[in-house]
Amino acid sequence: MSGHSKWHSIKHKKGAADAKRGRIFTRLIKEISVAARQGGGDPAMNPRLRTVIATAQAANMPKDNITKAIQRGTGELPGVTYEEATYEGYGPGGAALLVETVTDNKNRTVAELRHLFSKYAGNLAENGAVAWMFQRKGVILVEKGSHSEDDVLMLALDSGAEDVREVDSNFEVLTPPDKLDAVKEAFEANNLKPASAEVQRIAQNEVYLERNQAQQFLKLMDALEEQEDVQKVWMNADFDSAALET
Repeated sequence: MSGHSKWHSIKHKKGAADAKRGRIFTRLIKEISVAARQGGGDPAMNPRLRTVIATAQAANMPKDNITKAIQRGTGELPGVTYEEATYEGYGPGGAALLVETVTDNKNRTVAELRHLFSKYAGNLAENGAVAWMFQRKGVILVEKGSHSEDDVLMLALDSGAEDVREVDSNFEVLTPPDKLDAVKEAFEANNLKPASAEVQRIAQNEVYLERNQAQQFLKLMDALEEQEDVQKVWMNADFDSAALET
């Protein structure tokens, strides 16, 4: 299993705890506001907004919170203006990191990220240093349940997906970014409700980390996930999950 898939699985398992702490709501509100500002407040005409609203609903965010976040994005309500910024760097063992943020103060954000990278034996890099290592892909996570891989693969390919992989107790369906909605809707129409569906950055090549490097790398990942402006973190690290548990 790739490092990307391992970390995605770790994050999925942590999702409920994150929601209890409220961080996931803050991130979703920022994402909704930015999506509405860039593409308009009508989900039917704004695929990015439609996707993040579905994620917010799955996280049990109140409808009123979603509506107000959209209205702040479109300017109907006053509020903070958020900007997107992507930062690139290297962690322990030389593995690459791509950090997507939404912030109201880029100077604060970059200073905090530089501190975290340095604290955990990494370093920020120049723009373009690692971004080329990642491809944008739609990723749909479907719980296995009673469904066979052949059934999921057939439905996925028929609806425009590229591949299906096993990730722990789930199937991970990969799609072109512009096919994500269509494939997700096809699964829902066949009573296969995805656990999540989003556009991600998938590493083209991965760097294998030994146990100590992997432990340090995951500490950096956890610290980045805790930073309030960070929305998503992508990596090209691979490691032995079993070794980390011993």
